[in-house]
Parts: sequence; structure tokens; C-alpha cells
Amino acid sequence: MRILVLGARGRLASALARAWSASHDTVCMGRPQLDVADIPALRRLLEAHRFDLLVNGTGLTNVDACESRRDEARTVNALAPAAMAAAARTQGARLIHFGTDYVFDGEKREPYTEGDPARPLGWYGRTKLDGELAVLADSPAHLVVRVSWVFGPDKPAFPDQMIARARAGTDVAAISDKFSSPTHAPDVAVWLAPFFDPRLPGGLFHACNSGSCSWREYGEWALACAARRGIPLATTSVRPQLLADMKSFTARRPVHSILSTDKLARTTGISPRPWRDALEEYITNAPIPPAA
Repeated sequence: MRILVLGARGRLASALARAWSASHDTVCMGRPQLDVADIPALRRLLEAHRFDLLVNGTGLTNVDACESRRDEARTVNALAPAAMAAAARTQGARLIHFGTDYVFDGEKREPYTEGDPARPLGWYGRTKLDGELAVLADSPAHLVVRVSWVFGPDKPAFPDQMIARARAGTDVAAISDKFSSPTHAPDVAVWLAPFFDPRLPGGLFHACNSGSCSWREYGEWALACAARRGIPLATTSVRPQLLADMKSFTARRPVHSILSTDKLARTTGISPRPWRDALEEYITNAPIPPAA
């Protein structure tokens, strides 16, 4: 297959490109040659390339920045995916576009399914939802894949930040009353590979590791894995914080945004492994960073 991956410097796009390039003709693009905020330039770039699969790993994902940079967020998160979907359809290709758990309001106490109504609380979630709807409306072949709390080897994420803080001092804190499901970026490459077969349906899917946790539990498991790895830490404890006390946040965030992956498992025959197993593997195999 000819695969074009956009957002080459992103955590998720990098993992997909590395995994799929072993068996497919994979081209990665990122800045500066790619600027998805420039829609006419994006269309020209896509017209200049031939592909069977287009992967959108781009997006304005800073939740608070989206509130103050509303036009940019709409362009990058909604208009650009619409342009990608049209370009893929023109070439008879499938688009894989990534969504987010932030399209939900967090009021549900059970895992969200693809059939649950989306009620975003902030501009980030609103623009991401608009992007989802545009992609799904363009072609039934396209895929919208919602992920949450992504970690992986190509770009530091929350677990890496927790380990860095625990190496630097004993006061490590994380939110204890917000819950979701971590997603290991390399695992996503395995889960989505079956969709290379055009006979599999497109549509909306949730893709994350099984199980759920708070940010605090996520951080404590990262520290426990790091300690077992032999990484020197000043502490393995994470002090609880409340979401309501995070005064630096400007955007509202869903409190419970756990995603159900039952549809993904039924469609592909692949059941995502527990997030704790994936995170332990990641920390066990990651290079030990130098002490600060």
C-alpha cells in the first residue's frame, strides 16, 4: 500500500509510520513542508501525492489554547480534516482521522460507546467533533478513531513527565478525580492494520487500551514501573489534586471520558491489552533519560 502520514512529528503519527513502513510504501510529512492551517496549500499538497491510505496525525490539541485561538482550532481540527477526506475520496483512498474523548461531557459513569451522543464542553472538543462529522459525511470508507491519553516513544507524554518530576524531587502531584483510558501509540498501529483491507467497514471507532484510571493512578503506575526498571527516583508517590483546584485551566474538561472498545474488537477480532501492561512495556524498553 501507498500510505501518506500527515503530522510526522506527532506521537501517534510517528508510531504508525514506523510500524507500517516495514511492509508498506510509507511517506511521512510534517512541518515545515506541511501546514494544515493553510487549506489551499494542503489541497495542493494532497493533489501532488498518490496514496491508498491517508493518515491524519495533525491537530491543535492544547485544550486551553483552543479557547483563545478559536479560528486556528477550527481550521486545523475541522476544516483541514474535511479537505483531507475529500482528497482521499477523489483518489479512491481511505482516510484515518483521529478524534478524542473530549467530544463527551463526562456525565456518563460507564464507558462511552460510539453510539453515545457527543456533547463537548469546550472549543477543542467542539472543533474535533466538527472534524469527525465532516470526515464521516464525506465517505463511508473513511475511519474516525477516537483515542485518549496517548503515550509512546516518539514524544514525551504524561508518564514521562511524572518520571522526570520524581527524579527531580519528592513533590509529585496529579489530578485524582478525572478518569479516562490511556492509549499506547504503537498498539494503535496493530489495532488499525486490519483496516488496510477495504472490505472492512469505515466509520467511527474507539481505540484505547483496556481499563481506566485517574491521572494520579496513571502517574503512580508509571513511577512503579520506573522503580522496577531501576530508574533512580526521589519518590514513587503521587499527591492527589482536584480538577476544580486547577486554576490555570481555562477550558472545561470531561470528568469521566472512558471509551469502550467493544466495536473495535468485534470488527477486527483484536482486543486491546490492559493499559498497565502497555505502560510497563513502554517504560521497561525506553532509554533511561539523563538526570536533570
